[in-house]
Amino acid sequence: MSIDPRLHRIVAGQPYPLLFATISGAHLYGFPSPDSDFDLRGAHVLPIEKVVGLQVTDETVEDSRVIKGLEMDIVSHDVKKFFGLLLKKNGYVLEQLFSPLVVQTTPEHAELQAICCPKLSGSATRVPATTGVITNHHAHHYFGFAETQWKLFLKESPRRVKPLLYAYRVLLTGIHLMRSSVVEANLATLNECFRLPHRADRPKDPRRKHDADRSRRRLLRGGISKASDRIAGGARREPITGSAGRGDARGTERAPGPCAVGLGLHVTQRNAKRSRTEHCDAPQSHGAEFRSAPRV
Repeated sequence: MSIDPRLHRIVAGQPYPLLFATISGAHLYGFPSPDSDFDLRGAHVLPIEKVVGLQVTDETVEDSRVIKGLEMDIVSHDVKKFFGLLLKKNGYVLEQLFSPLVVQTTPEHAELQAICCPKLSGSATRVPATTGVITNHHAHHYFGFAETQWKLFLKESPRRVKPLLYAYRVLLTGIHLMRSSVVEANLATLNECFRLPHRADRPKDPRRKHDADRSRRRLLRGGISKASDRIAGGARREPITGSAGRGDARGTERAPGPCAVGLGLHVTQRNAKRSRTEHCDAPQSHGAEFRSAPRV
């Protein structure tokens, strides 16, 4: 990903010198929306007069701008606060430090990366060196982060894909970090290792849509009572027919579609409950429906 030159303008406008400034958020994670803004994160160095005293100010500096139609914001911490967050097993700052989308860097940035991440030796065993801040305790950060993202996903109605991608991204980043001690936040890159199936990899079954359409037509033609009777009676299987209505030569059998199952089971259970409440036999007109209902 090439760095938009407009991002350098907000970095140059910061009040204190930056140790580094990198891109975080959806652009780092690999699934930005067309209207996604740019989230810049970094660490700055306060002058001595700001640090020595009874009160320390500007430990965190935030700035938001729109430059030539590009929306962006930057949040940077003083190096003392940033180092403290690294030692507290904070995955956010770890991802910011090792983000490959670098807007500004310094020799100290590279030195801090070398201190924080275990260096792999050149031997065949590739044993991590003893230096570094990455420990098993980082798993707690990613567990909590994933739980938060999952709750946000469940809260929305209708549910959107992007919050679900955030939850997957957090889990895969945490698992990858625990396995390899390497910080990787890009979902597409992570999936090269995990190989989770996605829609593009799912084989297309032309019979799937036909089965759903056939179930809907069966409900409309025979009524919900017939569907509930069929499901309660053991979900009798029927051969799949082709798009022109002919029988499948292989004689493949498939259960009724999800619409028939959901509606029929609901009606059957409701009628079964009604029969127990009334303590009497089912009416003759609905005998099949009541006789086949399971005792729940």
